[in-house]
Amino acid sequence: MNGRILIVEDEPDLAAIIADYVGAAGYEAEVIADGAVALADIRRRPPLLIVLDLTLPGLDGVALCRAVRQGLDTPIIMVTARVEEIDRLLGLEVGADDYLCKPFSPRELVARINAVLRRLGGGRTHAWFEIDADAQAVRIGARRLDLTPSEYRLFVALAKRPGAILSRAQLLDAAGVDNLDVTDRAIDSHVKNLRRKLAALSPDSDLIQSVYGVGYRLEA
Repeated sequence: MNGRILIVEDEPDLAAIIADYVGAAGYEAEVIADGAVALADIRRRPPLLIVLDLTLPGLDGVALCRAVRQGLDTPIIMVTARVEEIDRLLGLEVGADDYLCKPFSPRELVARINAVLRRLGGGRTHAWFEIDADAQAVRIGARRLDLTPSEYRLFVALAKRPGAILSRAQLLDAAGVDNLDVTDRAIDSHVKNLRRKLAALSPDSDLIQSVYGVGYRLEA
């Protein structure tokens, strides 16, 4: 098995079909129909990836996604029955890694799962860096960056969307709301430290760029 995919879906027939295709693709598929139950399970046993329905009993998909993002970088593919919700979700920036509108082909969902895991999964490798999610570490070549937990979470948030500009508010969320000393000014300080540490290993590259009045982006 390639790892556990948690399917948070309250339509039994659809959940069963997704689970069959996910299992056929070599993953361990598990279904939970209630958002609150799913959140407790995710916190206890973080899965490899979450397929998350928007409309759920107990806790809806947006609230669940935000709760997961407070402490975990587990990849999330969110699904919804209403196409207009995609624009709303994108506007909310709730932290999902991909979105899919019902009805969808189970094969397409599996393809999206594979693509997200290739791009964002544990032990993911990029052109110039590697993120080891299990060790909570970032490496450039054979060298490991000495990052604080907040710096690691900020780097992962930027790395999930290379080339995209993330606002300070988005990075504030990524740093963890339980971190009481994290403010907009602290985000700037954390990013400054990140840039200094990256420059020590790659002195000729401006890997994290500041976009005046907007936020920061990581070079793809």
